[in-house]
Amino acid sequence: MPLPVFDTPASYLDKRASFSLDKYTAEREIVCQIIADVRRRGDEALKELTARFDGAVLTALRVSAAEMEAAAAAVAPDLAEALREAKKNIESFHRRQVAASWWDSGPGRLVGQRIRPLRSVGAYIPGGSAAYPSSVLMTVLPAKVAGVEEIYLCTPPAADGSVPPLTLLAAREAGAAAVFKVGGAQAVAALAHGTETIPAVPKIVGPGNIYVTLAKRELYGRVGIDLLAGPSEIVVVADESAVPAYVAADLLSQAEHDALACPVLITTSAALAEQVREELRGQLRELPRGEIARRALKEQGAALLVGTLAEAWEAVNALAPEHLELQVADPWSHLHAIESAGAIFIGSHSPEPLGDYWAGSNHVLPTGGTARYASPLGVEDFVRRTHLLYYSAAALAEAAPQIERLARAEGLEAHARAAAIRRRKDDA
Repeated sequence: MPLPVFDTPASYLDKRASFSLDKYTAEREIVCQIIADVRRRGDEALKELTARFDGAVLTALRVSAAEMEAAAAAVAPDLAEALREAKKNIESFHRRQVAASWWDSGPGRLVGQRIRPLRSVGAYIPGGSAAYPSSVLMTVLPAKVAGVEEIYLCTPPAADGSVPPLTLLAAREAGAAAVFKVGGAQAVAALAHGTETIPAVPKIVGPGNIYVTLAKRELYGRVGIDLLAGPSEIVVVADESAVPAYVAADLLSQAEHDALACPVLITTSAALAEQVREELRGQLRELPRGEIARRALKEQGAALLVGTLAEAWEAVNALAPEHLELQVADPWSHLHAIESAGAIFIGSHSPEPLGDYWAGSNHVLPTGGTARYASPLGVEDFVRRTHLLYYSAAALAEAAPQIERLARAEGLEAHARAAAIRRRKDDA
């Protein structure tokens, strides 16, 4: 029976096991071995690991210019045009996030903030048997808008050593500096440490499987990362006005990702919950990835029955979902009640795939309840903020007594003296 029903949100929250990387001890050991091997042997290790895990025997790790040209020619014109239109929307959205450096001044003083882009970034793009050009656009374009000069992509090749043409076209359209045929933990290790072919970068972004995520966690500190992504999540809040077929389709849009995906319906209507369950049965029969979706619905999914929409928003804020859909009669009047969600899709004609592919908002979103404190990938993830300070002798002399008092209150005499010595010297 798809989508188990819970009479209260609390009963589901008690049952739901939080996603934790700590239980993947065997996988972490493998990841640590891979990182050490790549650090020690560089390209040689990458080629051996690619042959072992992807079945591809490579002579070169970098996608050649000829392969990029062939990929562009292989993509159907209408599909290429859709990709370019999506690119425009994503660029437009992220340009609004650009922040400027600033100064604030007073007598004898200047304070400010300087914003500079990272020099280079690595983006991981899932691949192998599938193509994810949308993830190329979502990771590369915010970095380009931020002003990052060199953006390097790593993606696993198919067994024949190829990368899907649409992925390569997206990389070219977005402005990636290079694409490397390397996947898994070894790709993260290569971007963090550098090899003969792959440059080391200060930050790595992009979604991946458990090995990619564990490698990002292991290497965090040596490099910056965007987030530690868990399984995909969607919460649909619906009342009696919702269309059951729409709700079911949207739950399945995330359930087909992974058997660990978390599709949740929160509704004030028991009748709607049952109608959605019936729709799920029918739509599942037509899905190519139906078995994966069925497992996700059964094992992680839920239909939560609430008495009021106010109870629904409490449950939403407790879950802090990656994707939140509002399929209720007046969604705009409830936005103020929602504190924690990665992205909010407002109204019955704003399905989650709109954010995945088209509208311009980013689809690299916080998962596992981290939307309580984390945000979607954006331009701000690709810049450094540096604080700037200038005081004249007169301005420091005016401020020094207060600095000395505060420093001595904390027991830091050398701090106090660093201000006092200048004041005494200037007074002499």
